[in-house]
Amino acid sequence: MLVVACFGAFFLTQRLKHTPTVVASFGLAPYFSPYPGGHVPQEAISFKLSSADAVTVTIIDPQGNTVATLVRDLPAPRYKTLSLRWSGRRGVSHGYTVRLSPSGRTRELVPELSGRLAAPGEYRVRIAFRHHQPLNLPKSFELVR
Repeated sequence: MLVVACFGAFFLTQRLKHTPTVVASFGLAPYFSPYPGGHVPQEAISFKLSSADAVTVTIIDPQGNTVATLVRDLPAPRYKTLSLRWSGRRGVSHGYTVRLSPSGRTRELVPELSGRLAAPGEYRVRIAFRHHQPLNLPKSFELVR
């Protein structure tokens, strides 16, 4: 029985290794401070998808509660970097501003949020897709005072 279970686990692992992931790459700043005098006033979030899809990007706290919704049902092309900036404000974005990154080569979306600032602490990014299961990015970042 143990040998059969080991073989089953081996084949399942091989299948999972060769299944393409939805998010091909992602990047986060380790911390930011939206407060006056903070050296990094916005969290930089970027990712690429392995297949085109519509995405909803939210910020979640350690308990899994949604703190902010940055974009909802935004078409994201395949293998193009989608860059977002979070101001640390709570709520649902009612639009966004498009600006060039400091290097001038990529576009960044800056969601317009009008809620109060989120509490200092650890947060994660959740990406919900139209055609795939939602995904919490494995790295977290910290909002510091």
